[in-house]
Amino acid sequence: MTEIDATAKLAELGRRAVRTHEVADAAGRRVAGETTSALDSWNEFVTTLAGARPMAQAEWLRDAAQRSVLFWDALRQRGDQWLDYVAAGQPPVLIFDYEIVVDGRTLNRPVNYALAHIKPAAGIPADPKKRPYVIVDPRAGHGSGIGGFKDDSQVGVALRAGHPVYFVLFFTEPVPGQTLQDVGLAEGRFIRQVAQMHPDARKPVIVGNCQGGWAVMALAAADPEITGAVVINGAPLAYWAGADGKNPMRYTGGLTGGSWPAQLMGDLGAGRFDGANLVLNFESMNPANTWWRKYADLFYGVDHEVPRFLGFEKWWGGFTLMNVEEMRSIVDNLFVGNKLARGQVQLDGGGGAIDLRRIKAPIIVFCSEGDDITPPQQALAWIADVYRDEREIKANGQTIVYLVHGDVGHLGIFVSGSVARKEHTEIVTTLQQIEMLPPGLYEMTLADTGNDAETGRPTYRVELHERRVDDIRQDNQGGEDGSLFEAVHAISDLNAQAYDLFVSPFVRATASEPRAAAMRMMNPMRAQRWSLSSKNPLLAPVGEMAAQVRGQRAPLPDDHPMRAAERAWISHVAHLWDVYRTARDGAAEVAFHGLYGALAAWGVGARRDPSVADESEDANLTATLAQLDKGDAVDALIRMLLLLLGAQQSVSRQALGRIQAQVAGDPALAALSEVDLAGRVKTQSILVAYEPARALSTLPSLLPTMDSRVSALTRLERYLAPPADRLPALTAMLRDIRDALGLPAAAAA
Repeated sequence: MTEIDATAKLAELGRRAVRTHEVADAAGRRVAGETTSALDSWNEFVTTLAGARPMAQAEWLRDAAQRSVLFWDALRQRGDQWLDYVAAGQPPVLIFDYEIVVDGRTLNRPVNYALAHIKPAAGIPADPKKRPYVIVDPRAGHGSGIGGFKDDSQVGVALRAGHPVYFVLFFTEPVPGQTLQDVGLAEGRFIRQVAQMHPDARKPVIVGNCQGGWAVMALAAADPEITGAVVINGAPLAYWAGADGKNPMRYTGGLTGGSWPAQLMGDLGAGRFDGANLVLNFESMNPANTWWRKYADLFYGVDHEVPRFLGFEKWWGGFTLMNVEEMRSIVDNLFVGNKLARGQVQLDGGGGAIDLRRIKAPIIVFCSEGDDITPPQQALAWIADVYRDEREIKANGQTIVYLVHGDVGHLGIFVSGSVARKEHTEIVTTLQQIEMLPPGLYEMTLADTGNDAETGRPTYRVELHERRVDDIRQDNQGGEDGSLFEAVHAISDLNAQAYDLFVSPFVRATASEPRAAAMRMMNPMRAQRWSLSSKNPLLAPVGEMAAQVRGQRAPLPDDHPMRAAERAWISHVAHLWDVYRTARDGAAEVAFHGLYGALAAWGVGARRDPSVADESEDANLTATLAQLDKGDAVDALIRMLLLLLGAQQSVSRQALGRIQAQVAGDPALAALSEVDLAGRVKTQSILVAYEPARALSTLPSLLPTMDSRVSALTRLERYLAPPADRLPALTAMLRDIRDALGLPAAAAA
């Protein structure tokens, strides 16, 4: 190392140290803020309690004693429910009737997955000619069925719209030796089976939830011809991304030394990784909810909360297993390596790498600001990893639409009834219009417009706004320095090799299935269930006591002064837990930046520049740009529509529906095949994106006669809203188009 290199590294080390100090300072401020909130909630509790008279306190003590019996009975019911569920083999928690179409355990490369057909509800028949929906559930530690957990769900929304619905479910035990690629092959087989069953329908829409989201993205990239539109909900495709002080889970891999703990847990499990460990990890992210709020809310509202509590706990307690090879592939390729977003996941058998640019169907990404497991940065930053800018998206012919909820949590994306009735419903309703969009990056927004006069259901104005890839990069506040995670990746590889060489053989030699089964039963997620069941002698009589309490129950009203004090106390304890969580997460963030900042400064890991196009892509772009003055009246119409969309930078679902109707009624466009029309739209999108001024000025070359220009403007007017409803930007661009064609404003009348 030269003196200049050493000086540069020391300077970089100093910069990293300053950055770590900034992170520590921000973490300290967050802890101080949470502490203030805890003190405020304490003062509220003391004030409220002091204002309650002795008689009110006595009434509350009686009420709380009754609720205590009902509370412990609810926990007993949860334990009994879990024992019965395990004894039944942990079937999917779908509330809809279904039949297995393809059992993955019977395939040449068997897996513990199956394709199920959801039977339509009575009175709501499915139209076999409508595009089918295939919903892929997440296999992330808990059981199958979350996408059809209740009537207001992804399954319910698609069924009510008249679509045939299929569900990719999985069983508790993995098939020995199955790999992630085996699962991908099976899912590809499922999609082809659905397409064969609906030959008169368009390609199936694939809906992937969480882990199922990146799985279907990988499938669509590996075999892009089999899928229709891809909808991914809360799916972490770019695990390194996140916001400072908000997404500490991405630091876990670095602070534990990489992927070797997953291998250790799999070896201790006799070759199988216990999904309960993943669920426990999720639970630890929000200890206030896990260890206090969930139970405090149950105690507070035990008269009405028990059914909801037991329903959710049934799914949340369905812990599944994975082969250790599967779990290690997930950690290496996604959590630590971030390889899917960077096109580095290799297919077995020399099939090359999975490149997300190969996906040709529209991609709809749904995420939420309130999701602490898959924040919007992790759901969207893959776009900036894959593409340099939005023009490159258009050059690839890809349409990407994203929708960001304001506050719903990770599980709410899949199980919230309000989300199903709004976001999931509008995605299904708008999908046909989304497929009409030209290639590009769009944000979908929903605006409340009141209630439907007939059904009483809320209605929304749906708009799609053109966005830039830089918008995605700017939102990724904490992902600006990927070199830290590159250092994690490098350290993880070293630790994994050392573990495989020096530790794994000894652990596997001492592991056995009986020991693994005992270890699984002692996992805190299972132990809290079987220990609080009727098998516990202390809880066995609680059921009879609860029945007696219900017979004489007279609950206090919510406006009772002691109920207000109880709510204040619940809030105070939750704030104390938040103080702990904020301090813990802040310490983890500081430790991560300090350790891996120093390693990155010293050159550990190699940073990769995102989205570097190869020479063939540049050659294709050059060839396309040479077609600016070539084309016919159809190309001219498409180009003019794209120029208008670019000027307005947004389009409503209503406008897309109007365009769709005009396309269907235009003989010249109706005569084109779907492939030909898509190809023309892609070409014109590239021209408008890269050379907007020349795309406008060369329009006369596509419409050489005055009659053809007048005819084109007449057709164009039919695609647009009435003049009184047009935005100024659209009107201005329409005037520029007329000027470029040498036509007066009245020529198209």
